[in-house]
Amino acid sequence: MSASSEQAGVDRGLDDRRWTVAERVAEAIGRRFSAEVLAVAVHGPLAHGDDDGGGDREVGMLVVTYRPGTGPPVATRRVDGVLVDLTVAAAEDYLAQARVLSPLWPLTADRYVTTQALHDPTGWLRMLRDEHLGRLARARPAEFSTAARQAWYRGSAAHARAARLAEWYETDQALLMLGEARLAAATVTGLLTRTYFRDPGDAVRRTGLAGADMTEVGTVLARQADELTARGRPVDGTVDDLLSG
Repeated sequence: MSASSEQAGVDRGLDDRRWTVAERVAEAIGRRFSAEVLAVAVHGPLAHGDDDGGGDREVGMLVVTYRPGTGPPVATRRVDGVLVDLTVAAAEDYLAQARVLSPLWPLTADRYVTTQALHDPTGWLRMLRDEHLGRLARARPAEFSTAARQAWYRGSAAHARAARLAEWYETDQALLMLGEARLAAATVTGLLTRTYFRDPGDAVRRTGLAGADMTEVGTVLARQADELTARGRPVDGTVDDLLSG
């Protein structure tokens, strides 16, 4: 497989093993699954072209197949010191995912919008990006509010659990749940502002939640609850509200 012209302008850095490993993986896929694979791409920090290679030795790769159940298996392995996370999906299935505005949208959208092709002879990755951006353009505010509300419930539950564990002096578990609450609150902010992030770390950094303590996260969640109420539906309701969706 040859590199796509879409890679022009991306500084790979000859000393960055991640690009070398990614290209080796793409070439191996081309040899073994040439009749089954539509596109191969890199996503995540490396795809943005402003990653200096000094961070984690990790590469997120996408393999798009013509039909479900073909191509290489989904896998994660370390190759020459580089952790390769291989996502494999059929073209129509992945396009369908790109049309969904789920509570995790702020953490998934970057994969649809920012990729660097290692093999994309038909321009399918451009279609993926355009399909997702088109879906966003058609989205109603209520769709983002609904997704944000679901993310808020997850964050509120994690925060309550973290507080209870802290009371029981289960410090390690409390910190884990607090981390979940931070990330959920960050995704709520992303949904309410239509902002997506590169990864979970980017989400908590850009929303000011990195390192936030129990009280600070609780304050953010309370403020988000007020905003969701202002958008037409409070987070608290009756049994009838629950059963009516």
